[in-house]
Amino acid sequence: MKDVSDQRYFLVREDVLTEAMQKTLEAKHLLQSGEVASIWDAVKKVDLSRSAFYKYRDAVFPFHSIVRERILTVFLQLEDRKGTLATLLQTVAEVQCNILTIHQTIPIQGRANVTLSLDVTAMNVQLDDFLNQLKRLDFVESAEVISSGAS
Repeated sequence: MKDVSDQRYFLVREDVLTEAMQKTLEAKHLLQSGEVASIWDAVKKVDLSRSAFYKYRDAVFPFHSIVRERILTVFLQLEDRKGTLATLLQTVAEVQCNILTIHQTIPIQGRANVTLSLDVTAMNVQLDDFLNQLKRLDFVESAEVISSGAS
């Protein structure tokens, strides 16, 4: 299995996506457009299992949404050490991301979770390079994109 610190992102033609991935995109569109009110309704309408939807929902995106969407939400698990948040925020600033929101949990058993919403309009590195840069910080246990949304 590939180390999560080596995750990379690709642009792939629709016809090579699995059927479940294509149906996930359809379900996400139904939800976003308001045509359906719930995930259950969306997956039922496109004949997809909820587990497949949850598996792919944060992994497949239509190309137009990535071009248009400039807000990225990143979830990080950090070791609780003095100065970690400051170092993390400095790293984000160095790649020209604008921090929109920060949410940090109270550290429990030496670990804290941080969720950052970032405006990546001016980001000066590729997304996978940015995530790998975050993961290389010695106090970062994991870093994942959990959503992207329109600004």
